[in-house]
Amino acid sequence: MTSRLNPYLNFNGNARQAMEFYASVFGGKLTLSTFGELGAASGPDAELIMHSQLESDAGYTIMGADATSEMPYTQPGGFSVSISGDDADAMHGYWDKLSASGAVSLPLEKQVWGDEFGMCVDGFGIPWMLNISSGQPQG
Repeated sequence: MTSRLNPYLNFNGNARQAMEFYASVFGGKLTLSTFGELGAASGPDAELIMHSQLESDAGYTIMGADATSEMPYTQPGGFSVSISGDDADAMHGYWDKLSASGAVSLPLEKQVWGDEFGMCVDGFGIPWMLNISSGQPQG
């Protein structure tokens, strides 16, 4: 079996909205399972997302879940979800959608290494970094 590394994001009661947003940004197939569907139908968190997975059209996998009423939620920090590629049109589209409802910390623009790079935090509090390769060798 091939292994892969992908982000698993935690949310404070809005995982459904966040994951549906990411599906609108990246396209692909989204699956959502609530705590109620997976055995906790009578609990206070029955409608919250226990597990979700987006398999994007570009081959990205993003997973996510809600913190339950028994789990403390901690705002994301100390990491970014990073996307790199050379399809400038697709990458600009991702950037426009991710940054529209959040905050830009570094505008997406040409950098000293020759690529376009930017950083933002989306409307769900998730930090993103995008790098659009110029196709030029670095060195």
